[in-house]
Amino acid sequence: MFAAEALSDDKFLSGRLSLLQPLKGYRAATDPVLLAAACPAKAGDSVLDLGCGAGAAALCLGQRVPGLHLAGLELQADYASLARQNAARNGMALEVHDGDLARMPAALRRDFDHVIANPPYYPPGGSPSPIQGRARAMQVATPLADWVAAASRRLRPGGWLTLICGADGLPEVLTAMGKKLGSAAILPLAPRDGRPALRIILQARKGGRAAFRLLPPFVIHQGPAHDGDRESYTPAANAVLRDGADLLAAFR
Repeated sequence: MFAAEALSDDKFLSGRLSLLQPLKGYRAATDPVLLAAACPAKAGDSVLDLGCGAGAAALCLGQRVPGLHLAGLELQADYASLARQNAARNGMALEVHDGDLARMPAALRRDFDHVIANPPYYPPGGSPSPIQGRARAMQVATPLADWVAAASRRLRPGGWLTLICGADGLPEVLTAMGKKLGSAAILPLAPRDGRPALRIILQARKGGRAAFRLLPPFVIHQGPAHDGDRESYTPAANAVLRDGADLLAAFR
C-alpha cells in the first residue's frame, strides 16, 4: 500500500476526474485517456480493463459514458488498491481484482462487451526504472500476444478490443489476433504533423469479418517542436485530453 504522503492528487479531463497516483512510480499520462476515448462502449455495456493500474483508463471511460459496468485486472496490489480508492472518490463503481492475465481470477472469467488494454511497451533489457512499480508497469514482461489472447477469451462474440501500444508492437498484435478477432482498424498516433507515429490504437471485433483499415494519423501536438513549457496540443487532441471528447469519429 502507498502511504498518503507518497501520493499526488492529479486532475484529468480538466478536473472532471481526480486520481491519486504515486509520486514515484508509474503515473498515467495521455495514453489511458486516448485509450478510453477510442472505446466504443455504450451505456449498459460491460468493460474489462486489463492492467488497469490506478484506474485512469476505466474511469476516464466511465466519466464519458455513464451507466457502464466496469471491471479491472491489475497485477500490482498497491495499484489495484489505488484504483478502488479512485473509483470511490469519483463516485463510480469499478470492480477491481488483483491478478495476472495469464491466470485470470475466477471472478473475471465471464464475457464482456469490451476489453481495453494499455500493455507495457518498453522492451526488456536496457536500463529499467529503479522504481519497481514503474518498471513493472512500463517494461515488457508479458508478450503482447498474451494480452491479445487474454482479451479475446474474455470478449463475448461481437465484442470489441481496444488497445494502445507502441507502433513497433503492431505486427505482433495483428499476428496474435488470428481468426478470432477481425474488422481491425488502426489509428496511428503521431506526436506532430509529418512525424512517424510512435503509438497506435487498435480496434478489433471478436468474430469480425470487415476489411482491415489503416486510418489517417491523429496528431497530438502543434508545431515542429515544443515551444517552451507548453503542451501545445492540437485542437483535436485538446478536445479529447482536456474536454473529454471521444475518438470514435476517427474509426468510422
